Amino acid sequence: MLQSRTFAQVANTADFIYQPPASAHNARRILVKPNLGYPVGPPVTVSMGVLATVLTGLRQASPQAEILIVEGVCSPVSLEQIASRNGLYALLDEGMKVLDADSLPLKEYPNRSPQPVRFASLFAPALLEEVDCRISIGAFKRTLLKDTPLISASLKNLYGLFPRSRYKARSPNSRGQLHRPSVPLILQDVYFTIGHLFDGGVVDGDRKFISHDWKPDRGQTLELGKVIWGEDLLAVDREACRIGGEDPPDYLEAIATLQQQTQQHH
Repeated sequence: MLQSRTFAQVANTADFIYQPPASAHNARRILVKPNLGYPVGPPVTVSMGVLATVLTGLRQASPQAEILIVEGVCSPVSLEQIASRNGLYALLDEGMKVLDADSLPLKEYPNRSPQPVRFASLFAPALLEEVDCRISIGAFKRTLLKDTPLISASLKNLYGLFPRSRYKARSPNSRGQLHRPSVPLILQDVYFTIGHLFDGGVVDGDRKFISHDWKPDRGQTLELGKVIWGEDLLAVDREACRIGGEDPPDYLEAIATLQQQTQQHH
């Protein structure tokens, strides 16, 4: 089974049909985490076309499921306003709900990494362990942090699940604590606290967003015309980098190495 999990699929955006993971079939509750953190359209955030296709696939797999669309924004504009501006509410059926991650009850998730970078545990919505299936839908972005390129895809997308009240630094709108010592390093902690819980990842690679600084909402756009998806966030992000002409970021390799260490210990 391990082999199939580490495989990512690619389709042209126009031909994308989402095949959800096994855990989505006949699920009672499904959590979908789209990248909608900024009051800007795609490719800074996920396109409604790709999100609609994922929701359709999940609904077909599980006609009765409650589908919870959960995001925590990183701007002064509320999730409700962003969802409304981007047209999210028009996609929802009666069994779908939009929830602000910053308003949900929290739980402390242990860091299962053999070598935690900074956090022995992280707080995130308790809901993550109260659903049957979790899907991350990331935009594909390259920003610069401290002169180093940072690739954001399905794993970095999970930053929005951490409460700003607990992880803010200078700005109340972002999660500055999760930027120290660096985002690529903290992504290791993110993966081993909540990332490993995710059953699937999707990267909206219809267009790639390139920023010339740290600002993830201003930059240029490159047409790729692809959607990448699969059951393993690392495999999906690796494939997105290949398609987008980016070197796979160091954090993907670091996490894979740590994963092997944890498997050897068991």
